[in-house]
Amino acid sequence: MKGKTVVVTGGTSGIGEIAAEKLAQMGARIVLVARDKSRADATLTRLRERGPGLAHSVHCADLTRLAEMKRVGAQIASQEPRIDVLINNAGALFAKRQVTQDGLESTFALNHMAYFVMTEVLRERLAASAPARIVSTASAAHQGVTLDFDDLQSEKSFRAMKAYGRSKLCNVLFTREVASRLQGTGVTANCLHPGFVATRFADQSGGLISRLVWLAKFFAISPEEGAKTIVYLASSPDVAQVTGKYFYQCRAMTPSLSALDDRAALLLWERSVALAGMKA
Repeated sequence: MKGKTVVVTGGTSGIGEIAAEKLAQMGARIVLVARDKSRADATLTRLRERGPGLAHSVHCADLTRLAEMKRVGAQIASQEPRIDVLINNAGALFAKRQVTQDGLESTFALNHMAYFVMTEVLRERLAASAPARIVSTASAAHQGVTLDFDDLQSEKSFRAMKAYGRSKLCNVLFTREVASRLQGTGVTANCLHPGFVATRFADQSGGLISRLVWLAKFFAISPEEGAKTIVYLASSPDVAQVTGKYFYQCRAMTPSLSALDDRAALLLWERSVALAGMKA
């Protein structure tokens, strides 16, 4: 990874932070996108210790807001002469339905639209840096759910875990669609299930969700273990030509039938373009 630049969202805690540190140790220069400045500064300090002299940097943004996604993406694209890897990792589980300033349900906004917008804004720079990679953190939570295109914002019915599962299904569908669109550019796109990891995930969800997840974490794997597949997809020569796949424990796995629905992938893409107000 020496000489390579890696953009990481959700890289100030949990598996994102561990992955960023591991890649910095391998020689990569890390560009963080973070919401919390104090946490970002602390992570930046650790990155400088793991990978000294690499000019790691941080950009602060609220990735639940479309304008912030676009702003920080454009800022990174203008400042970075090359981007070798984009790691879409920021995500959350919200116990109650919340709506962003853009009128989007927060789970959908952060867990899917941030992936979509950041990738689209940085797509030209990634292509110019080819061979390059897009790595997106999905989840096995996509199993057993389908998308309701008449209710993408969960206005008719909201259940926290269902909304989360649908957002992770979006990640897999998005990965397959963007991989198809990037064929021939030298940019690959893959996603992964990290496993159930003991991190800060869901700590701030509130209510019963936070308590249940806190208890479940006693049986979870470590962030170091959960980060392995992210690092593998970002760096391994074994997957240099692999694209559009879903991974678990550094192996390509078959996602759910809903995640293999090409029509749903295309429709999600078209809806995402419209919601973001972008040409893609």
